[in-house]
Amino acid sequence: MSEDRQPAMTDAAPFEAFMRNYQNMVFSTAMRVTGNLAEAQDISQEVFLKAFERFADLRDNPRAPGWLKTVAVNLSLNHLSRHRSRWILFSDYFRADEEGKEPEIEFAAPDNVEEDLDRTERRQCVEQALRKLPDAQRVPLVLFHLEGLKYEEIAAKLGISLGKVKTDIFRGRDSLRKKLAPQLRQDLTGQA
Repeated sequence: MSEDRQPAMTDAAPFEAFMRNYQNMVFSTAMRVTGNLAEAQDISQEVFLKAFERFADLRDNPRAPGWLKTVAVNLSLNHLSRHRSRWILFSDYFRADEEGKEPEIEFAAPDNVEEDLDRTERRQCVEQALRKLPDAQRVPLVLFHLEGLKYEEIAAKLGISLGKVKTDIFRGRDSLRKKLAPQLRQDLTGQA
């Protein structure tokens, strides 16, 4: 093996700098998908072990962040399917109401609630609520809204039907809205 293909084990500084640059992105991706701190930490380590093996190719590659994010998502999904006994899809528990209608989701007007909350505080509040969602709601929601995957890509990655993906994202949004509603009301009334 040529020396310029593999980083020298004695000179870890370039890889350490690479890892520092991307560790927050990798960890937050794994955390959003798994919803578990310890699992996200393990997955992050695994991502960087894979990155170390390919460091010669990734070192100066502008596609490195995308590669790292894709590996983090895939390892997180693999972890969930391997370590969780069985996914029970949220949509299997809930059906349409007696009249066959889906409940409506109400979103706050963008010029009131969002402007009242500090961006960092709002993100922390959403991340905390996301962690409380069941896997079957959180994973499709994260893949769609935070990772930018299309419904079809999510269905393929999770091995579920397109209809299940759409239903679970809908249910996840509704659950997330319900989990965030008390905090938003509290923030609007100024109570601590």
